[in-house]
Order: sequence, then structure tokens, then C-alpha cells
Amino acid sequence: MYDPTVARLTYRALLGRRRALILFALPALLLLIAAAVRGFNGPDDGVASDVLGGFALATMVPLIGVFAGTGAIGPEIDDGSVVYLLAKPVKRPTIIFTKLIVAIAVTMVFSAVPTLLAGLILNGNGQQVAVAYTVAALVASIAYAAIFLLLGTVTRHAVVFGLVYALVWEAVFGSLVSGARTLSVQQWALAVGGRTAEGDLVTSEVGLPLATVLLLAVTVLATWYAGQRLRSLTLAGEE
Repeated sequence: MYDPTVARLTYRALLGRRRALILFALPALLLLIAAAVRGFNGPDDGVASDVLGGFALATMVPLIGVFAGTGAIGPEIDDGSVVYLLAKPVKRPTIIFTKLIVAIAVTMVFSAVPTLLAGLILNGNGQQVAVAYTVAALVASIAYAAIFLLLGTVTRHAVVFGLVYALVWEAVFGSLVSGARTLSVQQWALAVGGRTAEGDLVTSEVGLPLATVLLLAVTVLATWYAGQRLRSLTLAGEE
């Protein structure tokens, strides 16, 4: 189910000059914010939770997911080079699964690791806040990678739609509008990450059982449908 050649090509595409600049810029900004906040306020568990929840999980993680997920396959479909990949003796589910693994890995590295470092800078992991948001970032990375990988197979404007979803739905509605939080990956991830925190600084409006089911369902269904989209693209090309 995992093809090293497809993985190598996908890593090369994702970590090219233009995308790498974006992938490095967001974590760098988070660490800069964390250092500035720590310098002005000192260690504060509540402030640490606000920064990690408001910027890291609500904004940075979905944005990195957009660029990693859509970039794993979208550009190849847009410029037609996916035809050369599909011509290789590699099963279509293997292509999708491999690209998903790469997208998840890139999203995790560029979101969860900076989140942990920022948390340690902000409050030294007081009340396990840094660990809780890191776990949430890891969990969210999986779902976001699957969602945006699917988006890359559905539309040529995957990045645009992905940015709208990340900045409007997750960053605004998922954080501020109570009714929308149930359908927010951010809230599902918080339900998982919150289990590792002490106190009530890291909470979610979605219960852990429901959050787990929704995370699994979205990831599996998005991956399956992305495979179907790729298969239909192949059939169309053969016809």
C-alpha cells in the first residue's frame, strides 16, 4: 500500500522552494509570537492556552494541512503530469495512500513540533498545556491531510477552497460559533488532546467518543473518495 517512489516524488514536490517557504514561515511566526508573549507576560498557563489554541491549532495547523494536502496531488492533476504517474504499474489506492502518508507526515512535522516548542517557550508545559495542544495538532493533521488531499482531486482551485475552509470555517466559526463547533476538526482534535491536560484550560464542546468517530469517519471517507476520483480520472484518460 506504500510506494517509496511515489513518496519520494511527493516529498520533493511538497518541499520545493515555494511551498517550503510557506511551510517554514508559519511555524517561525508561531515561535516568534510565543517568544514575544513570554517576554512581555512571563509564564502564564492561560495565555499559553490562548496562543496555542487561537493561532497554532485554529490557524496554523489547518493552513499547513491545506498546502500539504492539496500539494500532494493537486499540482500533478492541474498540469497533467499525473498521467505519467498513473501510467506506472502502481495501484491507484496505493498512490492515494502513499500521498496521504506523506501529507500527514509533512503536516505533523510543520505543525505539531512547532506547537510543542511554542508551548514550552510560553509556560514550560505547565498543566500539560503544550503536550495537550501537540496531541491535538497531531490528530488534526491526519484529518486535515485527508480532507485537503481529497480537495486536490476534486477541483483545480483546491488551495483557494482550502484557504476559505481553514481561515473561515476552522479559524472563525470553529472557534467562535458554538453551533459550528460540532463540525470542526479543531474541536474534535481538542477533545482528544484535552485528555492529556490538567485542569480545564484545554476543552472541547464535542465529547471524546463522538470526536473519535468523526475523526475516523472523515479520514477514511475522504481517503476512499479521493481514490475513487483518481480512478475515474484514469478511466477517463483511457477512454
